[in-house]
Amino acid sequence: MLKYLISLLLFASACAPENIETVEWGESPWPEIRKERISTLLPQAMDAAGVDLWLVVCRENNNDPIADHIGGENAGGTAAFLFYKDESGFHSRVYSPVGEATALGELDIHDEVIPVERGLSAIDEAVMFIRGNEFNTIAVNSSDNNAQADGLSYTQRVELEEKLGPELSEKLISSEELIYEWLSVKLDKEVEIMTRAAELTAEWEIEAYDMIIPRETTDAEVAAFLKNKMEQYGVKDAWNPSQNPNVNSGPDRGHSHATEKVIMPGDVIQTDFGIKLYDRWVSDIQRFAYVLKEGESQAPDDIQFYWESAKAGNRAAFNAMAPGVKGVEVDAAQRELMEKNNSEYVMWSTGHPVGYVAHDTGPNLGGSQSPSIRPAAQKVLKPGMVFAFDGFHSWALSDSTYKTISVEEMVVITEDGARFLVEPQEELILVD
Repeated sequence: MLKYLISLLLFASACAPENIETVEWGESPWPEIRKERISTLLPQAMDAAGVDLWLVVCRENNNDPIADHIGGENAGGTAAFLFYKDESGFHSRVYSPVGEATALGELDIHDEVIPVERGLSAIDEAVMFIRGNEFNTIAVNSSDNNAQADGLSYTQRVELEEKLGPELSEKLISSEELIYEWLSVKLDKEVEIMTRAAELTAEWEIEAYDMIIPRETTDAEVAAFLKNKMEQYGVKDAWNPSQNPNVNSGPDRGHSHATEKVIMPGDVIQTDFGIKLYDRWVSDIQRFAYVLKEGESQAPDDIQFYWESAKAGNRAAFNAMAPGVKGVEVDAAQRELMEKNNSEYVMWSTGHPVGYVAHDTGPNLGGSQSPSIRPAAQKVLKPGMVFAFDGFHSWALSDSTYKTISVEEMVVITEDGARFLVEPQEELILVD
């Protein structure tokens, strides 16, 4: 009875808007981080992708997906951003409509911001610059594999090729590899922010399990508790708000929303949850709990085995992560444990990159169970990449549905292997 009353008070307090004092995060560090990413990581990415010059065209209302990463988010008229390397080093040059040039220059992230007077074309100016230099490869944002590298419209591409002429147009290549190399690696400062996001995510999930009253609390009420923590701390959803958090005490629902199902003794509860800090960096972590039946002080042997099996798969994937290892090899290490422990088939990849979105740019940790391996799973891990990854164990329920434990943690790749962003879940959380 005491726990019942305390839990009700905690839940009511968390859900009462008048009791919420929003945490202030201060100014976003993104402007300085963006500047550092352009000056340090972008030249490295250009080298890795074999790019001499990268041309990005930004414009109002239908902007390039990469605009925010290069300072082009406020483009009105058409602007041309050039990033290039020559004998003197790395440079950035922007041809901007005169109305936006002053503010763009004050961002102080480009070597030159050249105003383009009304009636003149930023593309013309950029083409004149390209003609006056020797570039072997010119990357543009056209891609059929990477949406972030596909911001150049068809009409823009046609116009650019007409202005460049046949000889220079032959040097055009897709920027997909360049953007992949650039966005997949995060600065230490960014990893620190994501670590804070992961800490809050895991902490709140455990707090949410504490407020559960078996036979009373619903999955949706647990989700509401977490939503109110987000409001209190002034953070946003890591993915679509309608499916974050996904709290599920019943059979597998995949990527879904929390329902009005009442949490019952004997249930295994999955909470898949992520938050976004500074409207930029996200987390993605799962925590699992078991609801004790009357007379139980621990999970029954079968549930405990499923938990240990999933955790072992997670740790096998963790131990496989190191610079130079392919994503598919990480997946294979986890699948080997699943097979050994007689898990049912799970269609999901073992893991995925996390950063500016929950499923970010970088190697896919999957493919070993598929007849064909997608290119992203053949990519190698590099220091500075951040991943969310699972250890799976799935079993059949009595009604022919399935339940899966997916021990999901977050890591950053280091020179020596992988490092957890937060302490991983070692034991099933017990709810009584």
